[in-house]
Amino acid sequence: MTKFVYLFNEGNSHMRDLLGGKGANLAEMTNIGLPVPFGFTITTEACNDYYANGKKISGAVETQIEEALLTLEEKTGKKLGGKENPLLVSVRSGSVFSMPGMMDTVLNLGMNDETVEAVAGLTGNPRFAYDSYRRFIQMFSDVVLGIDVYHFEHLLEQTREQKGYTADPEMTAEDWKDIIAGYKKIVKKHTKQDFPQDPKTQLYLAVNAVFDSWNNQRAIVYRRLNKIPDHLGTAVNIQSMVFGNMGDDSGTGVAFTRNPSTGERVLYGEYLINAQGEDVVAGIRTPQPIQVLAKDMPEVYRQFVKTSKLLEEHYQDMQDIEFTVERGKLYLLQTRNGKRTAQAAIRIAVEMVKEGILDKKTALLRVDPDQMNQLLHRRIDGSATKNHLAKGLPASPGAATGTVVFDADEAERLGKEGEKVILVRPETTPDDIHGIVASQAVVTSRGGMTSHAAVVARGMGKACICGCESMKIDLKAKQFTVGDTVVRYGDVITIDGSTGEVMLGEVPMIDPELSGEFKTLLEWADEVRDLGVRANADNPTDAKKSLEFGADGIGLCRTEHMFMDIKRVPIVQEMILAETLEEREKALDKLLPMQQGDFEGIFEEMAGHPVTIRLLDPPMHEFLPDKEELLVEVTKLQLTAPESKELEEKEYLLKKVQHLAEFNPMLGHRGCRLGVIFPEIYEMQVKAIFYAAAAVLQKGIKVQPEIMIPLVGHVNELKRMRALVTDMANQVMEEKGLKFDYTVGTMIEIPRAALTADQIAEEADFFSFGTNDLTQTTFGFSRDDAEGKFLQQYIEQKVLPENPFAVLDQEGVGKLVETGVKLGRQTKPGLKTGICGEHGGEKSSIEFCYKTGLNYVSCSPYRVPLARLAAAQATIRNKKEDTDKVTVAAK
Repeated sequence: MTKFVYLFNEGNSHMRDLLGGKGANLAEMTNIGLPVPFGFTITTEACNDYYANGKKISGAVETQIEEALLTLEEKTGKKLGGKENPLLVSVRSGSVFSMPGMMDTVLNLGMNDETVEAVAGLTGNPRFAYDSYRRFIQMFSDVVLGIDVYHFEHLLEQTREQKGYTADPEMTAEDWKDIIAGYKKIVKKHTKQDFPQDPKTQLYLAVNAVFDSWNNQRAIVYRRLNKIPDHLGTAVNIQSMVFGNMGDDSGTGVAFTRNPSTGERVLYGEYLINAQGEDVVAGIRTPQPIQVLAKDMPEVYRQFVKTSKLLEEHYQDMQDIEFTVERGKLYLLQTRNGKRTAQAAIRIAVEMVKEGILDKKTALLRVDPDQMNQLLHRRIDGSATKNHLAKGLPASPGAATGTVVFDADEAERLGKEGEKVILVRPETTPDDIHGIVASQAVVTSRGGMTSHAAVVARGMGKACICGCESMKIDLKAKQFTVGDTVVRYGDVITIDGSTGEVMLGEVPMIDPELSGEFKTLLEWADEVRDLGVRANADNPTDAKKSLEFGADGIGLCRTEHMFMDIKRVPIVQEMILAETLEEREKALDKLLPMQQGDFEGIFEEMAGHPVTIRLLDPPMHEFLPDKEELLVEVTKLQLTAPESKELEEKEYLLKKVQHLAEFNPMLGHRGCRLGVIFPEIYEMQVKAIFYAAAAVLQKGIKVQPEIMIPLVGHVNELKRMRALVTDMANQVMEEKGLKFDYTVGTMIEIPRAALTADQIAEEADFFSFGTNDLTQTTFGFSRDDAEGKFLQQYIEQKVLPENPFAVLDQEGVGKLVETGVKLGRQTKPGLKTGICGEHGGEKSSIEFCYKTGLNYVSCSPYRVPLARLAAAQATIRNKKEDTDKVTVAAK
């Protein structure tokens, strides 16, 4: 019989897939003797069984829950629904991967009209008992009964105002009784039924609700964003309650064993005296720094510091700990590996190596390559004039400018339209996640640095400020005020998540400075990785930046980008519109010295590193005016100036544009097809490359040019183009009286090229897989049309697991890459292979490239650090797998 329910002392940290992260950690903490309130975990398999059973708990699962509940009652000496010593429990979700705030929780379950009196009598604290009961009704009604929390908050706010209170702790037991009566009326009004009094009924309804929350909208969005599989399901943790709201010797908090924003080795967190855990994470009250606990309860603080150190050493990672103090006794409710910024992740990994907690390879695996991007963006210029408006808590570092919006749906809508927005809310809830995703940054007027907004923003690498209490937000009027200043919807603000500052208007920003730990980690990565990392760079500035970020060379220099300069476009158009070879060569003669200058600058910056230069690739219409716009201009001129010279020129241009127009230009006359029909264009480019190489060599600087022929589909195309390159090289070397080395290869971006790679390799010194076009031609997708019209829906509806232009399609496009490498090396065993599409900077695609045996990946300069780390991780993981396989085989 399948075991669906585990007591905390029956599990351990290696059972995450079954118990979820929270359940596995509660079991582990129980086993190492920490003060964890006892309970049991209903497994992820039970969740999947629930869905398979038509969203009903099966008899087998119910039986095991009853048995575990009986053990819990025996262990605690309390009984669920007991009138003398009632057991109260929390019901919490716990997925395999941490999803903070995405799914539902119910606290104080077991409270009813009878048990509340028993709790009041046992504790001698009626105020606490009725406060706990009203919390339970509100939370249960929201999570289980689906009643909007607004109705309860509105009643509570009204009562506070009538009584003249400023905070909940001022409410008396009688006040809470009145609130409870009002809450019950709200439930009756919205459900047509009384609030459920039977604790067993409450329990099963709550378990159902947690299972159901696995598929709520915010959880689905979060999983999609963080690439968490949908089939995993969530576990449910039933845990005996401890109470932080029993008076001034009680409290609740959340703390990290290190600063999750900076990585500094200091205890970092917040707590609230006389409160329950949800008060901290929900941002309902602004909490105190954890260090205040040292003054309020010094012995508890000392115990907590000791426990935090023990947990960090046990898990060998920074921990995010939830705790409650009940009448001076510390209880741990959860520990998990803490979410952190990129800056903190790197510092923690490097410092833990220095502290002897981790080895270098483990430290490299601890940093998510995607986080590297957080460190490579701009920050506020310290010398800039700032119109300071307000200050809150620096919850997630980074800076951002955007227009103010107050609604998550509005943020999403404007974000899709390309507008940069900053989401401003009193506090965020998990339902706001889609708006946070679409925003540049988040600001809240309530909540602390461990509130929902802070945790989610840090995980996404977005700037965030919380607890900005001087902001008075009016959601209905779509504005906030700070003193006499009013900021309305659509106004521009700038925020600095590192300092907590909010500023009016746009503030200048500067490039980031990378920490010593950042450089150290990447040096370790370079020691380990077996895969080269190059950059896509089209000018000397990008080439220089590539080297600064540690690139091994340039894997793609797109020569057409050199023609896009506004001064050059007229000459390019002259070349395209030429009627005769003579006219075309005249235009090419003007372009040659410009191209030569471009290449000289790049070669000088790269100083002997390889530079792969792709000859002209795009369709010619890209350099010409838009046909529709030109037609409008001609029509206007025919009406307003029929005899003008301008009309004559425009009509001629329109005729040429119409002549060059293609039904499908991405599959038309471009790439090597252009070089075959108009060889003089490629001759000019190759001459420019070799003249540049000769000039730089004469300065005593080494050069390593690699000429790449684009869009080859047949070996004969490459054969012709290789002969052209060789002829030009010989001419230039003879003319300049010197010799230089160069190679000729091709970009594999047509399926036929991959399938006939053995033939093409006869004429190629290297292959570079252009996976952008290879994805288009393999799927039959036009990238722009697909992404604009249906691709997002494909991903949402799970027709495709990922956007294939962002993450390499290993099953289809990947097979063509594997085939191309295998066939090419059958002809030339030492054939150099690389990848230069967008996938060269995506971590899972980089690992695929390593496994496939490519020599290098190439990506944008700013993704080079990411690729260096991902390449190292691929090497570590796959060498470990190989070692494990050998060990198993030996056994």
